[in-house]
Amino acid sequence: MPYVVDFVNVSTVGLESSPVAESLAGLRANEARYFKNKYDHVFTVVPAGEAPQALDWVTRILAEEREIVIASPALEVTSFEVDGIRMAYVFYESGLSVNVMYSIDEAGKRAVGFKLSEGMDVPEELASRFKFARQKSKLAGVIRGSYFVVKGAY
Repeated sequence: MPYVVDFVNVSTVGLESSPVAESLAGLRANEARYFKNKYDHVFTVVPAGEAPQALDWVTRILAEEREIVIASPALEVTSFEVDGIRMAYVFYESGLSVNVMYSIDEAGKRAVGFKLSEGMDVPEELASRFKFARQKSKLAGVIRGSYFVVKGAY
């Protein structure tokens, strides 16, 4: 069942099984606020099992680009297009958020971003490969993030 993410009244709906549910909900709300303010897009998520194609797309890109397999179960996903960019997000039980930004135009930007919820450790599968920068968010506390550029065609 789709859930419209509210960035005014942050809720842990759909994320209750995460040990960092509150900060993961803040991270999800932070993304919702960004897309509403920048693109006037309503950020809506569904349980991972209801959108296997979005989860498979992100999983495939991680595996083929960097041989990364996320160990944590996926809780929620979303996939949409804004301003010529295909976006997909996966929110994992561990508190990790993975997003793929894939410009539809061949010359556009394509990248995978990782964001860590406050209170979670860096996942083992990412720890030796990426350095994480910190940013503060009113909704999510301290977010640690990293990314890599996508080289292949998906």
